[in-house]
Amino acid sequence: MSVSTAAAFALAAGSALALNWAYFTQHQQASRLPPLSVRRPVRSLLLLFSNRRWLLGFTIGIGGWVLYVAALSVGSLSLVQAASAGVGLAIFGLALLAVSLTRSSTTHPFAGHASWVGVAAWMAVTGGLAAAFAGPFSRLLAGGAGLGVAAGLCYAAGDVGTKAAVGGGARLLFGLPVLTAHGLGFVFLQLGFQRGGALTTAGVATLFTNAVPIAAGMVLYGDGLPAGGLGVARLLSFTAVVAGAALLTRGPGLPVDVVPAAPVSAP
Repeated sequence: MSVSTAAAFALAAGSALALNWAYFTQHQQASRLPPLSVRRPVRSLLLLFSNRRWLLGFTIGIGGWVLYVAALSVGSLSLVQAASAGVGLAIFGLALLAVSLTRSSTTHPFAGHASWVGVAAWMAVTGGLAAAFAGPFSRLLAGGAGLGVAAGLCYAAGDVGTKAAVGGGARLLFGLPVLTAHGLGFVFLQLGFQRGGALTTAGVATLFTNAVPIAAGMVLYGDGLPAGGLGVARLLSFTAVVAGAALLTRGPGLPVDVVPAAPVSAP
């Protein structure tokens, strides 16, 4: 494993720890506040930012996102997102991913640039799905779950755009849609925290925030499959990360305030 790959793992792990604590704290405080509403954004933001403990969680989360951006600058999108998934089966997936990267990472520490059209289209489709889950689809799911899916999809769209933006140059123009996606993810997540438990909301958000960018890394950024057994290990790693996150969202007997491996994105 190359130095850049190891650095990406370390940065992503630090980011996950920071965001995990940040989400736990934000849920704990947001669930105790008067109802938040997108129709009264100023009042809702004042309620959040006037709560010192929520603000501390938000600040730690920003630090976690900075670490995530740093990880993306030295590692591939699928590698960084898999490292962020974190627990249980996801750790097994992380180990498999490391095995699958041992040969290619020494000469190609991270994948090339994706096309402008591909990144823009991916972000637009993901944003449309997020709107559907925040709206009509939310009625089909448990309280907070639809908004959790919407938040995860928005953060995932932002992560895909962030990987493009860290390439520098004209690709920095992706900065505005990235900030928009993270802003919407923030709104959906805070609303979800008031409508469902941390496990339901942040757990579902974790699944989509981690799984979608791993797929984007392979489809858009050329984090392609190596041949033979390493390719099988890469596919198994993706499956394990998704399964681990899915089990975390459904785990019986866990208290509602327990948050699974944090989605790596802006808080």
